[in-house]
Amino acid sequence: MRRAVSDEDKGIRREEILAAAKRVFAANGFHQTAIADIARAAKLSYGSVYWYFDSKEALFQALIEREEQALWRHVGSAVAASGGEDPERILTLGVRATFEFFAADPAAARLLSFDRFTDDIERLIVDAQRRGVVVDAPPRILAVSVAAVISSIAGRVDGDSDAAAEVAVSLLLDGLRRR
Repeated sequence: MRRAVSDEDKGIRREEILAAAKRVFAANGFHQTAIADIARAAKLSYGSVYWYFDSKEALFQALIEREEQALWRHVGSAVAASGGEDPERILTLGVRATFEFFAADPAAARLLSFDRFTDDIERLIVDAQRRGVVVDAPPRILAVSVAAVISSIAGRVDGDSDAAAEVAVSLLLDGLRRR
């Protein structure tokens, strides 16, 4: 493979490394993956990977950040359609978009941890509690529960991500809705 000289070529090479890392980390996990495995998958020399990333940890962190941003862009565009008024509709659209994203990209589902999204979910719950839509319970516990349900289902749905989203949202709301 020829050397990347221009900034554009370097950006492309970095993305190639991240794409290879995604495949290898998703298949083998973080601890079972070596930089040499990623270099081989990217068809690069071992040292080339270190030109772009200081360590396996730095490469993994960059990959996770890239995947999280892609997920949030996808979910954000879906949720924007809700108009931001109805917490139930926001949850439904967000869960459906999450399942669609992971159905289209199962490797991302194996890589991302929903623990990192708990703060965002908690903010939605606090807002819904202010509106009187969600039970009066500790928002953090509710957020962790929502994240656990979504992450347990995401990436394990074969086929109809819309149906899975409807089941998950129904399960969540029936447990969260004020009675």
